[in-house]
Amino acid sequence: MRRRELLLLVGGAVTAPHALRAQQKAMPVIGVLSSTTPGSSAANMAAFLQGLAETGYVEGQNAAIEYRWAEGRYDRLPALAAELVKRRVDVIVTQGGIPATRAAKSATSTIPIVFAVGTDPVGDGLVASLARPGGNLTGVTFMMTELMPKRLELLSELVPEAGMIALLVNPNNEDAERTMRDVQEAARVKGVQLLILKAGTESEIDAAFAYFVQLHAGALLVGHDPFFFSRREQLVALASRNAVPAIYENRGYVVAGGLISYGTSLAAANRLAGIYVGKILKGAKPADLPVQQPTRFELVINFKTAKALGLTVPPSILARADEVIE
Repeated sequence: MRRRELLLLVGGAVTAPHALRAQQKAMPVIGVLSSTTPGSSAANMAAFLQGLAETGYVEGQNAAIEYRWAEGRYDRLPALAAELVKRRVDVIVTQGGIPATRAAKSATSTIPIVFAVGTDPVGDGLVASLARPGGNLTGVTFMMTELMPKRLELLSELVPEAGMIALLVNPNNEDAERTMRDVQEAARVKGVQLLILKAGTESEIDAAFAYFVQLHAGALLVGHDPFFFSRREQLVALASRNAVPAIYENRGYVVAGGLISYGTSLAAANRLAGIYVGKILKGAKPADLPVQQPTRFELVINFKTAKALGLTVPPSILARADEVIE
């Protein structure tokens, strides 16, 4: 064998592993940072993966996903976000509200971040504007917090005899103060007394319902919070056990047996987030992708639960309902 052929053969053997590693690295890695649990986020993740697939990316085939779950413990989010940054993911997707998005934003100013939040991303300082976000963040807003006064109106219409309505908020959620302020103003306009209940753990949810019953409040408004959604089975069971008419932020609660919900379709919003991630992986810049807002809101009623509570759903609400679960 000639010396030149030998050098080419050896050189090819040395570079082959490097080429293989380069091919393996070519598969983009998506980091998912969630405030909640895999179980409670299953439907949202399915919708996200659907949107991602619509752009040509399928998990396990031409895209890898690293999942980080805080499981309701918001204090874990900064460390989990740091793990994804260290992993050098190509894009970070945040789920479970503003706490996860803030943690990701604090962890990196270079890795693109696609959020799905229920608050005002401009007011919360996540983006410069909805039309031109600027920076490395963009995504979808559900407008859950902005809809809280509307939910109070619906609850008052459904339970007109309720002179006192309770609002349940998570004190660990930085948006709790704004929620309380907005709902207090709405209650003042409606002429109803507002009782504030706070719960950030499972046991505190139990205690909040006990206090609700003790004070003989007439109805309950459950605030927007990822932890509450992860505990929706507990919330719905307590409402049923104590005969509490309650309104929630999305359809998932009503499917679990809750009375009524009004809000954005989470499936539609998470699908949009998946589409945005696909666009970014193809070269789009977050700063150039407008923050998406809901164009449609769902009013869902569980008729079986209404009957169990002895409530007659007014025709005005039934006529506006997008879905009635029998």
